[in-house]
Amino acid sequence: MVSAGGADESRAVIAGQLAGCCRDLHALLAGASTAGLRASSSGTRWTNEQLLFHMVFGFLVVRRLLPLVRLVGRLPAPVGRAFARLLNAGVGPFHVVNFLGSCAGALVFNAGRMGWLCDRTVAGLMAGLASEPEQALTRGMPFPVGWDPYFTSFMTLLDVYRYPVLHYRHHRAQLTLGQPDFP
Repeated sequence: MVSAGGADESRAVIAGQLAGCCRDLHALLAGASTAGLRASSSGTRWTNEQLLFHMVFGFLVVRRLLPLVRLVGRLPAPVGRAFARLLNAGVGPFHVVNFLGSCAGALVFNAGRMGWLCDRTVAGLMAGLASEPEQALTRGMPFPVGWDPYFTSFMTLLDVYRYPVLHYRHHRAQLTLGQPDFP
């Protein structure tokens, strides 16, 4: 269990990291040329612009995951494990939807609009994190580990709040925009 000071400290660290991702995204968008956005990223099939949207999409996904974790975390453990197994069984279609969704998402939330989307989404995450009861942060659920390299077999609500920063940093390293690495 997280101590009272530990939870507040973790909240502050995570909130700072979330805000740092937004600042970094804005710097990347401001410095990116049209050609740079259309260029291929490294190690993915996305362009840099599509990958940037995918990075923002990680924050959006967490906003949708939080209520699920709160709900499943209150159910009997076998229910959560069965749910994670069911989700893991759909890993193939998930990856197709994940790829195509980021391609389509970048058409709507392109470089001119994704900064605003990131700001709005991260502000919501930070407000939610600040208002979570401490005992809720330690509650969690089994996760489909085949969906993402940063999903672990069991994730607490605090782990889920940490996830989009890990996701962002992972994909940040795959951009080919010629920007310095994210700290």
